[in-house]
Amino acid sequence: MKKLAEMSVMIALVVFLAMPSAAQHKYVGVTMCSVCHKTEKQGKQFDIWKSTAHAGAFKTLESPKAEEIAKAKGLKVKASEAPECLQCHVTGYGVDKSLTAALKMEDGIQCESCHGPGSDYKSIPVMKDKAKAEAAGLILASDDPKLCIQCHNSKSPSYKEFKYKEAWEKIKHPIPVAAK
Repeated sequence: MKKLAEMSVMIALVVFLAMPSAAQHKYVGVTMCSVCHKTEKQGKQFDIWKSTAHAGAFKTLESPKAEEIAKAKGLKVKASEAPECLQCHVTGYGVDKSLTAALKMEDGIQCESCHGPGSDYKSIPVMKDKAKAEAAGLILASDDPKLCIQCHNSKSPSYKEFKYKEAWEKIKHPIPVAAK
């Protein structure tokens, strides 16, 4: 149990340190992102996200299978309450609550898990300029599996070999060329 707790702390630390802008930028939540990213012009990115396992990541923790896994791992609380589970099933878990107030656990793995906290890049003028958006905290994670393997790794009790290119095909959500 001690080893599991130490591992959880390490994973949480890695996730937090991987997002250097987390200390400076606040999370706005998928509802805010969806305002612009549900349109045809933006490639219906919100609809794509809703159809992925990321959107349902928290809900999986409420399943009988998750409870079975939690018990087998010796967790004293439900999977949906366990830090060991929440750190990979909820956006911003473990980050200062003053930065994550807009997030809802039931929304699972939201946009900002991969793209960084959006408070400073959410405006249209900033988003229209890639360099400004990145300077304001936007992360373009599509070419680098490092962010993904913080959770999709052998430490997960339900781990299956992670094949980045196959996984990316399931979640990719490009902006149509005409809109760029």
